[in-house]
Amino acid sequence: MEITIVGAGAIGGVIGAHLAAKGEQIVLCDIAENHVNKINESGLTIEGPEETFTAKCPSFTPEQLRKRGKPIETVLICVKAQHTKDAVDEIFPLLSEESFIVSVQNGLCEKQIASMVGRERTIGCFVNFSADYLEPGRILYGGVASLYIGELNSKVTPRLNDLHHRLQAWGPAQITDNIWGFLWGKMSYAGLLYATALADETMAAVVRKQDLRETLMELCSEILEVAEKEGVTPLGFDDWEPELVYPRESRNREVLDVQLEKLSVRMAANKKTKSGIWRDLAVRKRKTEIDAQLVPIVEIGNQCGLEMPLTNALIQQIKELETGVRQMNWENLYELKKLYERVQQR
Repeated sequence: MEITIVGAGAIGGVIGAHLAAKGEQIVLCDIAENHVNKINESGLTIEGPEETFTAKCPSFTPEQLRKRGKPIETVLICVKAQHTKDAVDEIFPLLSEESFIVSVQNGLCEKQIASMVGRERTIGCFVNFSADYLEPGRILYGGVASLYIGELNSKVTPRLNDLHHRLQAWGPAQITDNIWGFLWGKMSYAGLLYATALADETMAAVVRKQDLRETLMELCSEILEVAEKEGVTPLGFDDWEPELVYPRESRNREVLDVQLEKLSVRMAANKKTKSGIWRDLAVRKRKTEIDAQLVPIVEIGNQCGLEMPLTNALIQQIKELETGVRQMNWENLYELKKLYERVQQR
């Protein structure tokens, strides 16, 4: 079976290279022509914590892939959340009735993909390993972390089992009957990651700030409350445990502090010590995925009558960082803390 990976950057490149190196038939598709050309010329190099290797696999731009004219069956969408619609539109003419799309992304992109191709042709994926696109043909890999795949209707199907088997070439991918639980768990974690990008510091350094901890956990709680309104119980992963954060009234500060220290140790040990959000802002000087990740959650929250003041403030701060109106520093986080304290006094 040939697997087409749309978006050969950090996530798609790592998965595609590992699968190709183990003999899977992989086709890469990316809008960056220089990246595509480099892969075709000399392969895709993955620099990981344990090994560096180069994998060979055919690579195309979307236009080249369509001109090839070959129908595609299994598609992994690995683009930034805000580019989901464009990515699906590009390959839509090549889909058959048997084709299905896996959203290997951060966000709730499964909803958008399902609206375009149908729920029955959409598979959800939760992915938490870290990676960075460094330059054409070269990707930094932070190391193995959680990856779960699941049908949107919670069933375990033959295609899910087959994909699960093939993904073992990357690492310990798992099947879940609650993919939405993992996706919402990741969204609560995303709130924390966006907050760490407000300062030019490592993720671990921000998480270890005791005087900011209540503010950060309230930020995550706002997102978890939206999940509750959606009827979803968020699930934990890789030392992030939403059930210790929300509901607010059951939060045990001592237990949570121990867990957050475990999380910070994991963050510090990762080859990638700062988030992809930080890299978008500080290095690549481009917009983050916040409009496709946290903004839709605020919209759902508004529909449920939730105010979400910290999330709204965080979104505004990130947008100001994107445009250069605001600079990365600790004061951004302390602005959130002051807002939290005002809200608590109401």
